[in-house]
Amino acid sequence: MKSWVQSHLNVGLIVGVLFVVLTYLLVSQQAATTGGTRVVTTVAQWLVDKQLNEGERPSEKVVTKGAQQIVDKQLIQAPGETEVVTKVMCSTEERLSDYCELDGDVRIRGRAWSVDIVPSSWSSERRAWKIRPYSRRSATHVDMLNVTQLQGPGGAPACTVTYSKPAIIFALGGYSGNVFHDHADVLLPLFYLSRQYGREVQLLVINRVQPWWLGKYKLALRAMSRYDVVNLDGDTHVRCFRRVTVGLRLHKDFGIVPERVPGVRLAMPDFTRFLRETYALPRSAAANPAREPHRRPRLMLIQRQPHRRFLNEREIVRAAEEAGFEVAVTELHIDAAVDEQARLVNSFDAILGLHGAGMTNEVFLPPGGVLIQVVPLGKLGLMARVEYGEPATEMGLKYLCYNITVGESSLLETLGPDDPAITDPDSVHRRGWAALYDIYLTKQDVRLDIGRFALTLAEAMDHLRRQ
Repeated sequence: MKSWVQSHLNVGLIVGVLFVVLTYLLVSQQAATTGGTRVVTTVAQWLVDKQLNEGERPSEKVVTKGAQQIVDKQLIQAPGETEVVTKVMCSTEERLSDYCELDGDVRIRGRAWSVDIVPSSWSSERRAWKIRPYSRRSATHVDMLNVTQLQGPGGAPACTVTYSKPAIIFALGGYSGNVFHDHADVLLPLFYLSRQYGREVQLLVINRVQPWWLGKYKLALRAMSRYDVVNLDGDTHVRCFRRVTVGLRLHKDFGIVPERVPGVRLAMPDFTRFLRETYALPRSAAANPAREPHRRPRLMLIQRQPHRRFLNEREIVRAAEEAGFEVAVTELHIDAAVDEQARLVNSFDAILGLHGAGMTNEVFLPPGGVLIQVVPLGKLGLMARVEYGEPATEMGLKYLCYNITVGESSLLETLGPDDPAITDPDSVHRRGWAALYDIYLTKQDVRLDIGRFALTLAEAMDHLRRQ
């Protein structure tokens, strides 16, 4: 009996020891899995701090390289995940824009104007691009970002901030600060690039960023991303992402090609709806005098200062009132709050103005409204149509273009009938943009032929009745 008890005690002891060992192994494995990223990140940060404080000694190079490879592995292959495939697509061939679409281990150093793509394994190929992150390649005063696909994980800068969400890098400067370019070059491409992420995207801005611009459009930017915009100018962090778009891609001068929108199909009515929602604009349809005979459609006459003015403003107002409009003359100011200006424009059914950035306010008109653009002398019709006419039509507005005659231009009086600016506009165009802008867009005012212009006003009212 004693022998039998002793035998069973021995078996129980063995089982107990095995149970303890097994439990230890399971707990250790779990701790390694759940705590690995934290430990590796701490080591990497320690190495970065040590190099910054002491400089990198030759005896430390191997250690640094080994630790960096561990960090790379954590970034591209988290526990339980399959290895991330690196995909790099950079374009410098399109008409308007340069850009890159990067997937994988992407590391951004703002102060160095550098974006590195770190592959998961070594390769013999190292590729590099210079990308202007502003949406128009012609903005040559915006610096280039250096985008580099490294040969391997070794030598890549250590991450100091790691994100799970994608990022879009875009530049200000360029032509921004002008309300047309603010919308056409920045806000519109940001809208159709960010929409696929449902606001789960980090916006990164670079190139002598002016805080007033971010403040002016903060409501629109917040409607595109849940997160504060990160200013990369002078940024000392190494910011790491799995997906990054470098630069904004323009489909056209001011518009959307639905088939080219990533992830979701969008068109210009989606953009104007987005703006109405962002700025809480109340009107989503223009007035129809046929259905509301006691309500006169409202027309905003945009008067510019100090040039490109309507010289016979009173006669224009009277003619518009005779056509059936309620008219208000407005001077729009660059420093006006966007939400207030948007609500003002949205209260109108039609805009009348001389070609220029003020026409961009068409984005706030209710659908079905009318944009009447008066085009000055100087063969500016193509520019006027591309920048404002075609976008207006795509937004769901009625676009009417009124091209003035020589007799309606102040240049006839100031330059005389035989000046090349009157007789040969092409000669001015050949002298370049500066000459064109100076003569036709700075020194020219307009006195409309009211009898001729009345036909355009009648067409605008007819559209509102028939919509």
